[in-house]
Amino acid sequence: MSGAPTRVFVARLAGIAVFDPAGDQVGRVRDIVVALRLGSRPPRVLGLVVEVAPRRPVFLPITRVTVIEADAIVFDGRLNVRRFHRRASETLMIAELLDRTVRLRETGEPVSVVDVAMEPTRTRDWLATKIAVRRQGGRGLRRRGPTFVVDWESVEGFSAVEHGQGAAVLIAATERMKPADLANFVHDLPEKRRTEVAVALDDERLADVLEELPEDDQIEILGKLESDRAADVLEAMDPDDAADLLGELPTEQRERLLTLMEPQEAAPVRRLLTYADHSAGGLMTTEPVVVPPDATVAEALAQIRNPDLNPALAAQVYVCRPPTATPTGRFLGTVHFQRLLREPPPTLVSGIVDTALDPLRPTMSLGEVATFLATYNLVAGAVVDENGHLLGSVTIDDVLDHLLPEDWRETVMEAATAGDSAGSGLGGADPEEEALRGPRGTT
Repeated sequence: MSGAPTRVFVARLAGIAVFDPAGDQVGRVRDIVVALRLGSRPPRVLGLVVEVAPRRPVFLPITRVTVIEADAIVFDGRLNVRRFHRRASETLMIAELLDRTVRLRETGEPVSVVDVAMEPTRTRDWLATKIAVRRQGGRGLRRRGPTFVVDWESVEGFSAVEHGQGAAVLIAATERMKPADLANFVHDLPEKRRTEVAVALDDERLADVLEELPEDDQIEILGKLESDRAADVLEAMDPDDAADLLGELPTEQRERLLTLMEPQEAAPVRRLLTYADHSAGGLMTTEPVVVPPDATVAEALAQIRNPDLNPALAAQVYVCRPPTATPTGRFLGTVHFQRLLREPPPTLVSGIVDTALDPLRPTMSLGEVATFLATYNLVAGAVVDENGHLLGSVTIDDVLDHLLPEDWRETVMEAATAGDSAGSGLGGADPEEEALRGPRGTT
């Protein structure tokens, strides 16, 4: 293998780009597949799980990898695009080995796996030969013990069924993933491991992941959290996404979680739950960008520069009399970001408001909302009540989310079924892969 280092720590491979010989990126590394062996023999590395479009995990045999560098992997161009399914004899190093508690063979001391190193052999095989482990922390302020590297043969406990496993190292390895990619990663984990990862994610990150997961996964994960934690995560979600999720829960559970949420966070969610699912009121977010009429163009632009803002919400600001939190004072109109870019920074937004379009009403149907956005080439529209108060904004992504089939997220995540031959490369049985991976029993 040209460009192969003598030792590669697998946690550093998570999320790095995979390229074909022509230099075109085909996907990103999600995990590394190994076959555990009897006794203390180092596991054999079988290949990589690579995520290709559209969010499809596929298997790339390690024998086809030609270059491994710090920020890129190159393979020989041969790729079977069938969806990857883990077989009974296989173990995923990032998802299943990191954070696992094992024991040092010589002393019996429990240690936590921080990383695993793989190395090439003279026969072009790769073996998992070294393990970075951390001793358990001491008492008092010393929470984390020292980290050191040992031979694979020096530890035991990988073959045993674990009753509990942390997730800190796995989460660190996936921190570069976008929420949608991490959601796909979490979706494919075994249920027990999925719960461990969800519990370990911070509230903001878990909220972002939940918003990208299919409904069944959302309900399952939320149900595994302590009620107080579940309420905190709901507070971190966009109000419209939180309302959609709560709307699928039994009434008693929904009300309990709403009660546990901070009143100011629960209020907009409760308002959204009063509207029909497929109405403008049910689709809208209650947190659009709102400025008073005496705000300047510079102040409006500063608000839409927020990197955490949904791009569709950042496409315009709504001008309203105070209060500017929804439901606002009287809605005066909209200023689109292109208009803001054309005006001098000191200009007052009240002088450039677009009042030509009637706003959406909360009772308008999904079809009416979609027609409105399509007719006027908009990515968002203001929702205003009969008294002229701005209630929120409907964005094009939420409209599409409801126009697509209910199971569209599952469809995307399961896009490549066994035998799928779409895309470039191989689509049927791959003799080299079958010889490498062995029997087809899956888990």
